[in-house]
Amino acid sequence: MSNKPKRNRLALAAHLIQRLPSRLHEPLLSRLFCSQVRFAGTAGVRIQWLSNDEVRMSLANHRRARNHIGGLHAAAMALLAESASGCMVGMNLPDHKLPLIKTLKVDYLLRASGGLRAIATLTPEQRRAMRDDDRGEALVKVTLLDESGAEPVRCEMRWAWIRKGN
Repeated sequence: MSNKPKRNRLALAAHLIQRLPSRLHEPLLSRLFCSQVRFAGTAGVRIQWLSNDEVRMSLANHRRARNHIGGLHAAAMALLAESASGCMVGMNLPDHKLPLIKTLKVDYLLRASGGLRAIATLTPEQRRAMRDDDRGEALVKVTLLDESGAEPVRCEMRWAWIRKGN
């Protein structure tokens, strides 16, 4: 176990943004995230909610994220799932630890209708381990739903963490 402080700049920034008027939350949270994860910004990933308990993101079915048949591109769907799960890890990992994606498993079950939204969560035990353990891994639950409410994609995102400098 580490004796380092449990500071997390992402969680602090999200908390400060969410103290502002609600109309500013999505644009400011999205700008914050996409300034660090540029590919997500290019695709148009948006953050609706960011907390230690839950991350909600979305991706509209717009031209730059579409495939040849007019739906969201498979890689764009995987990007949304990876972004939501990674952001969930980032909200819970102290600054002196480095998140690393280990496994990205995506099963495409049916054609998505319109845009997608992602909801990522962690269990209290996973959050505690991220806060207290110098290294570890967690399977992050992320659900992708399309505009009809269907789950066109099933995802498993396994994240690991280590102390920076290891």
